Amino acid sequence: MESWLFLALILAVAILGKNNSLIFATLVVMLLKLLPFAQKWMETIHSKGINWGVTIISISILIPIATGQIGFRDLIDVFKSPGGWVAIGCGILVAILSKWGVNQLSVSPQVTVALVFGTILGVVLFKGIAAGPVIASGITFVIISLLHLSL
Repeated sequence: MESWLFLALILAVAILGKNNSLIFATLVVMLLKLLPFAQKWMETIHSKGINWGVTIISISILIPIATGQIGFRDLIDVFKSPGGWVAIGCGILVAILSKWGVNQLSVSPQVTVALVFGTILGVVLFKGIAAGPVIASGITFVIISLLHLSL
């Protein structure tokens, strides 16, 4: 019963914040909870969903290359601008933080609750996009490690 209330609260916040992605995600999870055989699906989605999401995002990012909108000339031009170098550095940093984030989530699953809450607040209150829980976990790992904190 508690999980239904929690999901209903998230749905209400998502509706108030007019966040269609979070509304859709919450409704899908609620629908899965209604299906008697969906527990196995939820376990699979929970364990592999981040990788699936990264794959879908990667496909989306590669489409402009496949359609010819981005080519080798664009890649060469990236190396000619300070902004391009910043973007490369940020890409590297995000990849490293994501790796640490996945490790953090497996070692300290309780941090997931705080990350989900923070992500929902960021999405609803600040019109953010819920694409960064793994990165947020990586940042959490770095801050916790630097400050010698524990969860």
